Amino acid sequence: MMFQSFVSTKSRFSSLRRDARVLWNLAKPSLRTGSHAQRLEHFYSGQADDYDAFRQRLLHGREEMFSKLAFPPGGVWVDLGAGTGENLERIGGAADRLSQIHWVDLSPSLLKVAQERSQNSKWTDRIKIHEADATDVGLEGGVADVVTMSYSLTMIPDWFAAVESALRLLKPGGQLGVVDFFISRKYPASDEVRHSGFTRLFWPAWFGWDNVNPSPDHLPMLRRRFETLYLSQSRGSVPYLPLMRAPYYVFVGTKPMTSTADPFTCPNGEQNHSCLAHN
Repeated sequence: MMFQSFVSTKSRFSSLRRDARVLWNLAKPSLRTGSHAQRLEHFYSGQADDYDAFRQRLLHGREEMFSKLAFPPGGVWVDLGAGTGENLERIGGAADRLSQIHWVDLSPSLLKVAQERSQNSKWTDRIKIHEADATDVGLEGGVADVVTMSYSLTMIPDWFAAVESALRLLKPGGQLGVVDFFISRKYPASDEVRHSGFTRLFWPAWFGWDNVNPSPDHLPMLRRRFETLYLSQSRGSVPYLPLMRAPYYVFVGTKPMTSTADPFTCPNGEQNHSCLAHN
């Protein structure tokens, strides 16, 4: 009994120590200069080994997203912002049906963990790891049956280009899955939630410290460019903030079978994203 108590105490101490490392990296000032890749690596290099355990309690909705996606036999899956490759464990037996799995990320520290995960999996011969920007992956267009972005869109400065990259990578009829933090527009669509003014101000400021940018425009853009198959909008707990629940959405959409108008041309003919201006 004493031995079991000792092991339990040691395990809790180890968990708290890992959390402390992550919290320190979250609390320290983010790099505000340099390239996007340099900012990401500055943020993740000190917490890559502890990333998965902490994010389990912060990044909600990932299982929900993957449960709504269809992975066809012989299909190709591209995970943009794959991080440590943990999503491989979320798709279950679907990985057995895939012919190719592409993990894309800009952080060498996270991809080092992903490489270890790949080598220890039975699908290592199918996994290709790309140290690349989600906006310019280097894969041929129309190669993917499924593209996912799991809490990565809010960390991509040129997120318009990331959405267009996902659209380009998908085959017609292919599926995009996105789960991420967000805030609503002041006057959202009738079937979308409307957040309070406090929510719309607090969470961008809170996450923005770490160069994470919840936006009121991500979801409308996704719904504009893809045919919606599934959408949920919820709130999830935040470690060490017991009274706070951060808003997130789960979106699954299909690439239209026919081409659409230029993504940056609004219905009224205006250009330069003006149709996505905040309400």
